[in-house]
Amino acid sequence: MFFIDKWEEIFSTIKKNKLRTFLTGFSVAWGIFMLIILLGSGHGLEHGVRDQFKSSATNTLWVWGGQTSKAYKGLKPGRRIEFDNDDYDNLKHTVNGIGLMAGRSNVWGDNTVSYEGEYGNFDIRTCHPDYEHIEKLVLLEGRFINKYDVEKNLKVACIGVQVKDALFKDKPALGEYIKVKGVPFKVVGIYEDDDGRQDNQRVVYLPITTAQKVFMGRDRLQTIAITVGSSDVEDSKRMEDDIKTRISSRYSFDKADERAMFVWNGMEEFKKFQDLFAAIRMFIWIIGIGTIIAGIVGVSNIMMITVKERTKEIGIRKSLGATPWSIIMMVMQESIFITALAGYIGLVLGVGSLELISPHIQTEFFRNPEANLNIAISATFVLIVAGMIAGYVPARRAAAIRPVEALRDE
Repeated sequence: MFFIDKWEEIFSTIKKNKLRTFLTGFSVAWGIFMLIILLGSGHGLEHGVRDQFKSSATNTLWVWGGQTSKAYKGLKPGRRIEFDNDDYDNLKHTVNGIGLMAGRSNVWGDNTVSYEGEYGNFDIRTCHPDYEHIEKLVLLEGRFINKYDVEKNLKVACIGVQVKDALFKDKPALGEYIKVKGVPFKVVGIYEDDDGRQDNQRVVYLPITTAQKVFMGRDRLQTIAITVGSSDVEDSKRMEDDIKTRISSRYSFDKADERAMFVWNGMEEFKKFQDLFAAIRMFIWIIGIGTIIAGIVGVSNIMMITVKERTKEIGIRKSLGATPWSIIMMVMQESIFITALAGYIGLVLGVGSLELISPHIQTEFFRNPEANLNIAISATFVLIVAGMIAGYVPARRAAAIRPVEALRDE
């Protein structure tokens, strides 16, 4: 009965001050709502950027040659730096910490690919076997280019699903021969790209050595991709420096010449984005909690007014034997109830809003805004603490009221 009386008393107080209670609760609900929306939007931005890294391993160093811009040891600037198979072999056997490694070159020109009476113009990439894992290709049928293909210069091809659909329709493709620029290649695999990007499904992959002999006439590599064996960004930087040192020594150019060769450190770039999003999340929490604090101040002020209005009642309670703790709990219980109820409404509205807008906001750098379970738990914890803080100061003031002074209060 005592428990029921407590709640009846709380509801009676709220009922007498409907507008005041609503406005107070609205400030708390709005704070939680904005916190959830901001955090969800932060996740949406993070998901969008992560998708940009999804198409290839994040621990990859992409290395390609450029053109010297500085004179070095009597050599004039303007020399083009082009990698070859020896560069691939030297780096693979001398650089420590390499996980996967693949050279890559594109075949340019009229890239007509045909099968019987079907024709199409597709991208033609030549590579080493490890490229399958670096680029995160998903094999649907057959296999990718392997070491034996490269060593024996075999005329085999792994094609994307769009190439298969365009040339073979509903016919099986494995084991069949397609003509790449008029040269027959046996289809040994069909793949799709891990991130589902359409442009990556329109590629025909060939063994790098075969393509060098058939289409290029020289053993040139446009790009070398190397994955770092560890997850330490500093290791990737050390490997990057080692690669620059070896390449610059072989081709006699200044290691500090930023235009002679380029290295894109995927791990370092990904770490920058991780640090950026950590800072964004912290900023969002600061803004959200600041908004909630504004609501808490409102609740606390309302409870102070409530205590003032109920001074005589509190005096009677204390004169009849009510303890200071029971007075504190009476005020705090009402404060926590108002804060928790309003906050829960804001939480539900925030999560619901994210669920409604998420399917309609799918851009290149903003995907799937969401509030996960951890956010909901954190917000709930914030609500409980907020309610306690909002009610504690007026509760202490109520508990400090002397019965004699309270009974004289008008």
